[in-house]
Amino acid sequence: MIKVIIIDDEINAQIVLKNTIERYFPNKFSVISLCNSVKQGVKSIKEHNPDLVFLDIQMPGENGFELFKYFKVINFEVIFTTAYEKFALKAIKCSALDYLLKPINHLDLASSLKLFETRYQQNSGQKKLTLLLENLNLDNQNSYKIAFPTIDGFELIHSNQILYCKADSNYCLIKKVDESIIIVTKTLKYVEELMPEKKFKRIHKTYVSNLNY
Repeated sequence: MIKVIIIDDEINAQIVLKNTIERYFPNKFSVISLCNSVKQGVKSIKEHNPDLVFLDIQMPGENGFELFKYFKVINFEVIFTTAYEKFALKAIKCSALDYLLKPINHLDLASSLKLFETRYQQNSGQKKLTLLLENLNLDNQNSYKIAFPTIDGFELIHSNQILYCKADSNYCLIKKVDESIIIVTKTLKYVEELMPEKKFKRIHKTYVSNLNY
């Protein structure tokens, strides 16, 4: 089951969304926590490690965008929910999976969840492949291989061949020591999670650099 957390200060909105998910997608998604503030949401996310978070934007105290400052790595997908369309652009810039306007109908919700499932399956397969490669390279950490998704499939690259990674909208450009460039069909944030932490560091919002260079 895919674990879901709902963060919304309106109790009725929480319940309606939860009931809709459980009614139309009973065997796929499980709502494991309802939170009415960013503070509660952060605590619940750290406790339950969800796959998907529905996040309201307009909330008292801290708005939904403030949630991200509490995490160094975002390892869950986010679907923003709000009654105000003016927040759409900012939500997109936060690399949200999708954006739903209240009141949420089940057709729009189904479209968002289908998008999530597609990305979830792709990420799951890619992470399993990366883990396999990591295990195969345990005896030689200097030859840490990473499987990067590209338009043509996966490309295996030794981490010590990478100079830096650069964000390019919803894609990421990997510059190698031989001056070649690989276009990865994932965001920089996603690619950063795959990198060996001791060798790579985010030095700018657009760049992750190999510290050896």
